[in-house]
Amino acid sequence: MRSLEADVEVAARSDAKVLITGETGVGKEVVARLIHSRSPRAGANMVTLNCAGLPDSLLESELFGHVKGSFTGAYRDKPGLLEMAPNGTVFLDEVGEMTPRMQAVLLRFLETGEIQRIGADRVHTRVNVRLITATNRKLEVEIASGAFREDLYFRLNVVRICIPPLRERVEDIAPLLTYYLGWYGQTHRIPTMEIAPDALDVLMAYAWPGNVRELKNVVERMVLKASGGVVRLADLPSDVVAKVPILVTEDASRLADAPRTSRADELATMMLKHRQSFWAAVYPAFMSRDLTRQDLRAIVQIGLEQTKGNYRLLVESFNMPVEDYKRFLSFLRKHDCHLPFQRFRSASAPLSAAPPLRAVVGGKG
Repeated sequence: MRSLEADVEVAARSDAKVLITGETGVGKEVVARLIHSRSPRAGANMVTLNCAGLPDSLLESELFGHVKGSFTGAYRDKPGLLEMAPNGTVFLDEVGEMTPRMQAVLLRFLETGEIQRIGADRVHTRVNVRLITATNRKLEVEIASGAFREDLYFRLNVVRICIPPLRERVEDIAPLLTYYLGWYGQTHRIPTMEIAPDALDVLMAYAWPGNVRELKNVVERMVLKASGGVVRLADLPSDVVAKVPILVTEDASRLADAPRTSRADELATMMLKHRQSFWAAVYPAFMSRDLTRQDLRAIVQIGLEQTKGNYRLLVESFNMPVEDYKRFLSFLRKHDCHLPFQRFRSASAPLSAAPPLRAVVGGKG
């Protein structure tokens, strides 16, 4: 995301065309608006149009406008979006959904800057706009199949910004949850809630196929359902809980039963009793392949037995800074060593006994 921020700054400093790619729901329009707001065109309008699902005639009319009488229902002259943002920015979302005909029309506009309204017999005007486009399709694949024009792709792909899906930036999940808890708490006039650690573990492990858009919807559902100021495991949507691999797969149970080795006991003792950090005692040995995945799983198992399944306390027990929590979980998941915490929790322990999120995360989020 730091690299993405740098790309946004580069794009904002120029008038070059920008192509934003990424899965549905990652925030492509958010990035487009950020580029516009930081650019010299920020004082002018930014207009947006989603190209998906619009027939050619309607899409062309929306972009270029039409003259009175050009088709049924055209009772007056209507300017297009391209005319409504003079010296500003036009954002075309899902440009990969355009038909070949509309691709040719857009290409001609990019080459000339001329606007000819539907039904007009001559060019109406020329406009000075900055074009930002976005798509969730892989345009290189679409070009190979003949569905997208290569010449248009080269016109659009001047500055390329790729937004990674939420599952590839796990460290963003907790700050986004905190932000939207506050947002929807204010929207629905409910005191800002916190998330119990076991509920947060599930949300951090979820793949978020709908990305940030899905996360927003899930948070709103939790805010409306939860009570008592804390979002607990029971307040999470059942469809989210059911899809968390560490809760439902046989592999999770297998990982939790990882056999201990003398090496694992030795390293766990170094951390739990002699106060050595995980990053100094275990990480280098694992990365140099002196430790196996079985060893690492056994070390994590020893720690979770000490903390009764609490990964946040495990971070502290393994002498890592509190803010390394997300980094540690990401490392374990990457190497298939994240164990299901439920196996280590006491069945009688109430969820309310878990410390609130704010008390653990601190100011760095």
